[in-house]
Formats: sequence, structure tokens, C-alpha cells
Amino acid sequence: MHLSATATRHRRGDAQDPYHAARFTDGEQIAAEIRRAGGRAEAFEADLGDPAVPERLFDLAEDRLGPVDILVNNASGWIQDTFTPDPADRFDRPLRPVTAETWSRQFSVDAMAPALLIGELARRHRARGADWGRIVGLTSGGELGFPGEVSYGAAKAAQTDYTLSAAAELADLGITANVVQPPVTDTGWVTDEVRRFVAASATHFHVADPAEVAKTIVFLASDEAALITGNVITLR
Repeated sequence: MHLSATATRHRRGDAQDPYHAARFTDGEQIAAEIRRAGGRAEAFEADLGDPAVPERLFDLAEDRLGPVDILVNNASGWIQDTFTPDPADRFDRPLRPVTAETWSRQFSVDAMAPALLIGELARRHRARGADWGRIVGLTSGGELGFPGEVSYGAAKAAQTDYTLSAAAELADLGITANVVQPPVTDTGWVTDEVRRFVAASATHFHVADPAEVAKTIVFLASDEAALITGNVITLR
């Protein structure tokens, strides 16, 4: 299942694809494209900061499309916050001070929600006696530190850690779990200044198109990736 900017499909070509994008209109457009191509798809709009939402999303997906075998955790409630009093980052984007509100909101979407979704997938997987599943978490290398994005980096680092825990815990259920760390990806926010920064960087090799990142996700969700689990795959 693809929740909040994630697309998922079942295995072996008879896929049923729930797709929800960060903006519902975009999500519905992609779902419509899947339907025109002969697939089945639904777009759901939800606030993943609400702890009751993961269960409801699974209920909706199962009711409309059938059991969920694949979960791609790609939602983000990106907040720019900082320990310093600087009012803006290197790209002149405004920064907020770290507060209980920024920390709580960021962690509710980027750390709590993906964990609850993994738990929901595992519970339902076991209940129906399934023996095949895929989990892919998209994080951002937060364990390296994110100046100007303190709570975001910390929440993504947490997601990386527990997704690797899921790989170990769910292996007996036939579920693999991996993390993809994409490069700077142009989802509509990349400016010319950001592109110049990436071009001059020793660690960021290029600005990626979302479709490039999606190819890695699709592979990890396939039968061919059966032996790949518990890995952090960094794309550059």
C-alpha cells in the first residue's frame, strides 16, 4: 500500500495499487492513470499525525482493494527547526526554533505513523496466514545530522532504526524490510540555488526525479528482492 506519497502494489502483476500523494489531487491523478492502464487503484487523503489513521487506512484499502502485502512508508511532515537563533537557512528559507510542538508534530508523522503502519501490516499478515510481504521505508540519512532540520532528521533516523528491527522480527512471516535514502529529489521544492548547491557538493551527486527513486522501491517490492532485507540503500 502506498500511503501519503507512496505507491504500493501486490506481487506478480495482478497488482492492486492504493496510492495517496502528499496532495490529494496529485494522488487521484496517479490513481486514475493506473486505472486507465488496467489496474485497480484508490487515493486516500489522511492526517498521519492522528494515531487512529493507520488502522483506518488499512481498513479502507482492504475493503476496496483486498489484503495489503506491500507497505511503502514515504509520508513526511517536514518542519524546519533549529537549536540556533538563525532566522533562515542557506537557501533563505525561514527556520523555527525547536519547540515541543515542532518535535511532536514531526515525530507523529515521520516516526510514529510509519511504525503503526508496520505494526498493522504485520498483525493482519499473521491473522490471514500470509507468507509474503514487503516493507520499504524512505528516510533521509538523518543519523548523520540535519542542521536546520533537527526534528526531521531525528524522526527519519528513528524510522531507519525500527525498520531494520522489523526486518529481523518479521523475517519468519516472509516479510522483508529495507530503507531507501534518496538523494535530493525534485518533488516541486528544488530551486536553481539548490541545484547549484548539489552540483558543488562532494556528497550529493545529482538532483533525482521521483521516478528514478521509484525504480529502486519497485525492485525491493518484487519477488527478485527476496534475499534483500535489513539494508539501508543510499541513492546518490
